[in-house]
Amino acid sequence: MSYNRYSNFLMDGVIKNMPFIKLPEKTSDKDEVYKLGLTRFDILSNKYYKDSNYGWLILLRNPELGGLEFNIKDNSPIKIPFPLETSLTDYKNEILKYITYYGV
Repeated sequence: MSYNRYSNFLMDGVIKNMPFIKLPEKTSDKDEVYKLGLTRFDILSNKYYKDSNYGWLILLRNPELGGLEFNIKDNSPIKIPFPLETSLTDYKNEILKYITYYGV
């Protein structure tokens, strides 16, 4: 089952503003090159995590690419946060830090 990244920000059935979380670089991260018209983050997610639901995690590791796949320039380098469990732990820790400092 995929991790629900909205669970910490769901209040009374409404998702509150999601903060931007920058994932730390790891030596285990993988490299890809974005190919316009061919690369999709759900496919990259499935390739590396065996689950197509973590394209958002890949985008968080690559903030310089923006938040929309169709705005990415051809041949842009992409870092894949790897392995998944460690990267999710990094994300959860950053979320907890954010909540501690700023609340929800």
